[in-house]
Amino acid sequence: MDTALTRLAGVRHPVVQTGMGWVAGPRLVSAVANAGGLGILGSATMTLDQLRAAIREVRSRTDASFGVNLRADAGDAGDRVRVIVDEGVRVASFALAPSRELITELKEAGVVVVPSVGARRHAEKVAAWGADAVIVQGGEGGGHTGEVATTVLLPQVVDAVRIPVVAAGGFFDGRGLVAALAYGAAGVAMGTRFLLTSDSTVPDAVKARYLAAGVGDVTVTRAVDGLPHRMLRTDLVDSLERSGRTRTLLRAVRRAAGFRKLSGLTWRRMVGDGLALRYGKELSWSQVLLAANTPMLLKSAMVDGRTDLGVMASGQVAGVIDDLPSCAELVERIVREAGETLKSLEGLRAVR
Repeated sequence: MDTALTRLAGVRHPVVQTGMGWVAGPRLVSAVANAGGLGILGSATMTLDQLRAAIREVRSRTDASFGVNLRADAGDAGDRVRVIVDEGVRVASFALAPSRELITELKEAGVVVVPSVGARRHAEKVAAWGADAVIVQGGEGGGHTGEVATTVLLPQVVDAVRIPVVAAGGFFDGRGLVAALAYGAAGVAMGTRFLLTSDSTVPDAVKARYLAAGVGDVTVTRAVDGLPHRMLRTDLVDSLERSGRTRTLLRAVRRAAGFRKLSGLTWRRMVGDGLALRYGKELSWSQVLLAANTPMLLKSAMVDGRTDLGVMASGQVAGVIDDLPSCAELVERIVREAGETLKSLEGLRAVR
């Protein structure tokens, strides 16, 4: 399929793998790129040196276009932008709306800028600042999410901006791709569907937990970091929701210490990142620390395989996924299903 997304990103298929922390590493990103989609490295959990090394590893595995996802509110976002520019990465995506200055710096270097947004007004803002496209995630999506369903949010944004819109939240097959195109999107972005592939480095025990989940096992909670966070419901989530303030604070400090040691960040920097998330929101200091070290909770599951100690961000589609194809098999299947769906729809046209 030839869409505004494929032309902009230089890929064969209008399918994006989102930049999931601890999940979207070089192996998964290069597999998606080689399959013809747009793979995006999740850099939020990497140091600057690790990010540079990861970019080079992806390039050693594929000649295809790929991207890097950044946290726009991170204290070293500017340094990460310079790594992207220096390494010649094609696409930069952002988990939050980046500043006008970061967009300008990237565009002047020839990098395609694609922020992720969860509201029409945010799409309008970044479009006015020069973003090349936006990924619009509805409430069905995993991780930090909003309340508006994709089917309501997507057409709002498509009607509001004149740049390509990529639909995220609730997509996993070719039928969804066709639906997104019908709404006016230029492609779809998927996280959970690519997490559940044989190319994903997530431990088998964790993948099994996702595959066993039903739609009702995917919940939204504020207990992890004070923000709406869609994930699999587990005993840990239940425990966090029942915890009092003192226990929550002790847990947050312990987790924060672990993440500080792993990442090399200073306490000042960690608290600063947590405060960036707190801005404009009613978060307690316990939640500020939790917001700063949520990556440790994700690492426990996504890297260490501890489903009892970690959290598992998940879109609602986990409840309807039951296999672990390779990225090549998945993308080929989606494109084939999309073609079949379009053909069947053509058959509905009245014969005159």
